[in-house]
Amino acid sequence: MSEQRRARLRLEISREAARLFWEQGVAATSGDQIAEAVGLSTRTIWRHFRSKESCAEPIVMQGVVTLLSVLRSWPRESSLEDHLAAELAGLRRGTPPVDLADEMLAMKMIRLADTEPALRTAWLMACNQTELEMRVIIADRLERQAGDLQVLIHAAAAAAVVRVLEEHIGAAYLDGQDITEFTDVTALSRRYAHAIRTATGGAVGDPVARAPEPETAP
Repeated sequence: MSEQRRARLRLEISREAARLFWEQGVAATSGDQIAEAVGLSTRTIWRHFRSKESCAEPIVMQGVVTLLSVLRSWPRESSLEDHLAAELAGLRRGTPPVDLADEMLAMKMIRLADTEPALRTAWLMACNQTELEMRVIIADRLERQAGDLQVLIHAAAAAAVVRVLEEHIGAAYLDGQDITEFTDVTALSRRYAHAIRTATGGAVGDPVARAPEPETAP
């Protein structure tokens, strides 16, 4: 099985597992039920996942996939606010990298993680992946190595911002609160950018430019 096909199958299994977890609870959901919902054997489920709770991991990761895809393309000459606003607006006009239904399921799993330690593990693993990717992004902008202490600290702070805001937005949506601020692309971009800039002491968020190459003597 190709890696791409394996990833698609894992996501399909994860969707059904998340739906069952939300509808009837984690304890009441069995591996057999997940297998039946996907139309696979239980043995196949265990070939792809180490436990029933770990089935939530691919769908939980969808909670940060869109943001990470946007951050990876952040040009050095743009501020974080401007880049987020432009890219998120473009995604809303086009085809987003994550289906809306998957994002809603991710929100539900993140919310359920408040009371389910095993699902909390899945969410924290997604957050760890965010931190690892933030190291690369921040190292490039600061022109430092990804293992540099300041890069590690700023990446941890930025990833914490993403985690807290994702949890906050998801909880507000599921509780039926007013989420107008989060559906406004400009306001949402400013919220994320301001929080990341504050958390990193202003080190991450502004445009950066490489020093000009020294002129070669004729």
